[in-house]
Amino acid sequence: MNKTDIVNKLAEKTGMNQKVAKIVVDTITESIKKAIVNGERVEIRGFGSFSVRKYKPYKGRNPKNGEVVEVPAKKLPYFKVGKELKEAISKT
Repeated sequence: MNKTDIVNKLAEKTGMNQKVAKIVVDTITESIKKAIVNGERVEIRGFGSFSVRKYKPYKGRNPKNGEVVEVPAKKLPYFKVGKELKEAISKT
């Protein structure tokens, strides 16, 4: 399922036109994105939570030649699945 599918499903379920449904979906995704970029945690009950994980720098290896490489510290988005979604998936 992609963004267009979500817009179509929202328009179908609510009876709104697709332009309005697209604005709603865009607003939700932009709000989540802004919150994560600002370091906030976003939680959607029954679905999951989005947050930022910080990773320390470490020494890695180049797989081609085995050379030691310094990997800088980084921040990455992280999604933790909610209990209800986890249970729904395990039932299938």
